[in-house]
Amino acid sequence: MNTSTRLFLCFSATLLSGGLFADQITMKNGDRLSGAIVKYDGKNLILKSEFAGQVTIPWDAVTAITSSDPLNVGLKDGQMLVGVVTTNDGKFTVATKDTGSVIAARENIVVIRSRDEQAAYDADADHSRNPRLIDLWTGFLDLGYATTRGNTDTQSFTLNADGTRATTRDKVEAKFTMIESSSNASGTDITTANAKRGAISYNLNVDKHWFGFGSVNLESDQFQSLDLRFNPAGGVGYHAFKTPKTTLDLEVGASEDKEYFSTGQDRSFTEVVLGEEFVHKMSASTSIHEQLSLFPNMSATGNYRVNFDFSAVTAIKKWFGWQFTVSDRFLSNPLPGRKENDIIISTGVRVTLAK
Repeated sequence: MNTSTRLFLCFSATLLSGGLFADQITMKNGDRLSGAIVKYDGKNLILKSEFAGQVTIPWDAVTAITSSDPLNVGLKDGQMLVGVVTTNDGKFTVATKDTGSVIAARENIVVIRSRDEQAAYDADADHSRNPRLIDLWTGFLDLGYATTRGNTDTQSFTLNADGTRATTRDKVEAKFTMIESSSNASGTDITTANAKRGAISYNLNVDKHWFGFGSVNLESDQFQSLDLRFNPAGGVGYHAFKTPKTTLDLEVGASEDKEYFSTGQDRSFTEVVLGEEFVHKMSASTSIHEQLSLFPNMSATGNYRVNFDFSAVTAIKKWFGWQFTVSDRFLSNPLPGRKENDIIISTGVRVTLAK
């Protein structure tokens, strides 16, 4: 046997061995593809081919699978099988190590993952179940600005920020809203609005519907003469409605309202907390978020506070959109000479921060 013949036989053996040990995909049109099966996600089968790279194949186009290595196969009933996969007469056979061969109808298969893909999935699932405090945060930043120049110089700046960390077990949320405005219409630069509102809250799910909550609200408003309102609260909540597009939460609890005014007067009240939060995705790009909290005063019966926040946003890009926000604070017993209601209305851009 000469050298050329030996080289040809070695090359042929290499190709044959690669074909024998690669995963095989057969499609409706009779075509066959070889490579390494990465995953099936319920819609497409992904195959990593040596020469074509990663190939995405619609599941409806696949008629048969033969794997050389064990795959992780998930069924509708929640069962996860691990073994080499073959197909016969439209049914999938998984040769498991512990229970032998298991036959599954095509329509009962919901997921297929390679060993590496399953390890990555398990690591991500464990990370979601046991995240660090710095993980899983999402948020947005709303900015609004208006100015005039000429006979009068005015400017107004609004900011609204929100950060949320939500898991299946709990939710942490931090919020901040502010407005600052000035004008020289009287001939002197004066501040016409200066209010800041912030809050941090924590919800712990007890079961599918019930949760406990704790929160701290902080506010200041120059034109209410309010240097600081410190308002810790706690209670129980109920997930009244929850779908991918709409959620409605109800809350009841108690709070302490401590108010410190620039006039030197301090006040402290015990309150009941009655609240609701509504989120609705109106379309693929537009959503609304509304929250209303009522605080009946138990120390000075007949008085109460109302907090109302509403925002609507339309996404222009995944990270960028246009927003409209209303933030209202009603106080039935303001200081003498001060109005009961203070409203911040703003519109501008929203920058979304992903996980």
